[in-house]
Amino acid sequence: MGSMFAEDDISDEEYKRVKRKTDLILIPLMFWMYGIQQSDKTGLATMNIFGLQTDTHMHGREYSLLTVMFYVAYAIFEFPFNYLMQRLNIGKTLAVFMFLWGIVVFVQAFFKTWAEFMVFRTLQGMLECTISPGFNILIAKWYTSREHSSRALCFQSANALWGIPVNLTFYGVAKYEEHHPGSFRAWRSMSLFLGTQTLIASVLAWFFLGTPNDVRWLTKREKVVAQARVLRNHAGTDKTGTKGWNWDQAWSTFADPVLYFQFCITFLACIVNGALTTFGTQIQTSFGFSPYQVVLYDNVRNTISTIWFLIIGISSTRYLGIRMYWMIVSTAVVFIAMLVIALLPIEDQYRWPKLGCYWLTNFQVIPSFSAWALISSNTAGRTKISVLSAMVFIAYCTGNIAGSQVMKPKDAPHYVPGVITMSTTMGVSCLVITLWRLYLVRQNKKKAEIVAAMGLTPEEAERRGQELGAQDVTDVDNPFFRYSM
Repeated sequence: MGSMFAEDDISDEEYKRVKRKTDLILIPLMFWMYGIQQSDKTGLATMNIFGLQTDTHMHGREYSLLTVMFYVAYAIFEFPFNYLMQRLNIGKTLAVFMFLWGIVVFVQAFFKTWAEFMVFRTLQGMLECTISPGFNILIAKWYTSREHSSRALCFQSANALWGIPVNLTFYGVAKYEEHHPGSFRAWRSMSLFLGTQTLIASVLAWFFLGTPNDVRWLTKREKVVAQARVLRNHAGTDKTGTKGWNWDQAWSTFADPVLYFQFCITFLACIVNGALTTFGTQIQTSFGFSPYQVVLYDNVRNTISTIWFLIIGISSTRYLGIRMYWMIVSTAVVFIAMLVIALLPIEDQYRWPKLGCYWLTNFQVIPSFSAWALISSNTAGRTKISVLSAMVFIAYCTGNIAGSQVMKPKDAPHYVPGVITMSTTMGVSCLVITLWRLYLVRQNKKKAEIVAAMGLTPEEAERRGQELGAQDVTDVDNPFFRYSM
C-alpha cells in the first residue's frame, strides 16, 4: 500500500513544504473556529453578570439548566453526527453545522423568556457537538503522531487566547451601555457579536476546511505527499475505512481499557469545566470584584493559559513521552489552586490571592484536551476512532452537566462546597492519568516483544505496519502500532 504513494520518490523538502502549507492554512482556521465555539458556549456566563437572568425573569436553577440542556443535546447527537462525518465530506459538514449554530446564537439576542433560551441552547448544543471530534479526525488525517499534540494544542489554545479579543469586545459593549442607558442591553449586543463572528467563520470553513483528498488548496502532487506523511502513523489515510461502519471494531472498542481511562479523565476534568463555565464569573465577583473588572482581569487568566499551552505544545514536539506528565502537572496545579480558593477566608483582603489562584484554574482543560489529542495519536481503525471519540465526548457532556449542578443556589455567592468538589476531582485525575500511562508503557513493551520475535528488519516492520494501517486494522490488533504518551 505504501508503494502506491511512491514514498521513495518524495523528498524531505516536499514533506516539509506540505506541512508548512497545512500549518499556514488549516491551523489558523481551526484555531479561529475553535475559539469561536468556545466563546459562543461560555459567553452565557458573561452575559449573565450583565443582566441576562433579570431581563428574562429566570429564577432558582433555571439558569444552570441552560447548561444542562446544552450538554444533554451535545451527548445525544454525538454518535449520529460522528457517523455522519464519517460518511460525508467532513469540512463541508462542519461548515454547515457552524453556520446553523451561528444563527442560533445570533437570535438569542432578542429573547425575553427562559423557555426561548432553553429551546435554543438545546439546539446550540446539538450543533456544536461536531467541532471537537471533527477536529480530532482532521488532525489525525493531516499530521504524524508526533505532531498531533502540538497541532491540537495550537487550535485548543484558542480556548484562552481567542477569549482576549472577545472579552475586550464584551468590555467595550458593556461600557457603552453604561454610558448610554436605555440603549440595547449589553448582553444582547454580546450575543449579536458572537453570532456574527460564527457566521463569518462558517463561510471560510466551507472553502478551506477538509481532509487532504477534499481541499482545493493542495495540488494533486501535494495530496499524494500529505497522505504519504500520515501513512507513518500506521493508521491509514483519510480514505481508510470510509466504505462502511465496522461493527467488530465498534464492539472491540468497549473491550479496550483505554476507552475507560479516556472517559474517566474527560468526565473528571469537565466537572470543573462545567462549573467554571457556568459560574466562574459569579465566583470572581464573590471575591469582591465588579463585573467590569471580572471581564477585564479574565484576560490575565487567558494570557497565562496561552503561555502554558505554548510551553506544553513546544516541549511535547521536541521531547517524546512527556504529554501525560504535563497532564499530571496541570491537574495538580488546579487541585492546589481550588483548595486555596476554598480555604482562604472570605474577607476582602484575600481577594487578590484568590483571583491569582483562579487565574490558574484554566489549566483544567489540559487533561481533557491532551486526552482528546491522544485519540488521534493512539487509535487506529476508522470506526474505532468514531466510537471512542463519541464516548469521550459523552463523558465531556455528562461531566459538564454534573459540574453545572455542583454549584447549588444555597451556597451562593462563594460556592465553597462546589469549589472543594472541583479540587477533589483534580486530585483523582492525577491518579487516573498515572495509571493510564503505566498501562500504555506495558502495552508498548508487549508489542515490541511480539515484533522482535518476528525477526523483521526495521524497513520490513515499517512496511508491514503501514499495510495493516491502510487495511483499517485497529491499534490493538496491529503489533507495529506504538502508543504515544
